[in-house]
Amino acid sequence: GEMSEIIRNVGEHDFKERVLDSKHPVLVDFWAVWCGPCRMVAPIVDELAGEYKDKIGFAKVNVDDAPKIASSYNVMSIPTLIVFKGGKPFEQVVGYRPKKDIQKLLDKALAQ
Repeated sequence: GEMSEIIRNVGEHDFKERVLDSKHPVLVDFWAVWCGPCRMVAPIVDELAGEYKDKIGFAKVNVDDAPKIASSYNVMSIPTLIVFKGGKPFEQVVGYRPKKDIQKLLDKALAQ
């Protein structure tokens, strides 16, 4: 579908290329199939991906498929959303957040 073109599922083989080496900031949604709050965050991330698609990259990391990535960024509970900028975590939020909170993170990443 249309969303999958904007939001990439990334794993251990392509995380560096897609996220760390990106010239744009990238919002990474750490999630898992069994996580209820992750399902509440997903449509918000989809909407934001449509709105910010030329300025920010969007990626999803399934923590069950990519445990090394999750542990290297100390992702303890999910959903965790981390904005990466210049190859490093810039800002993060843990747990369900309303759209405006996530928008603030994205705007902050773009402003600096």
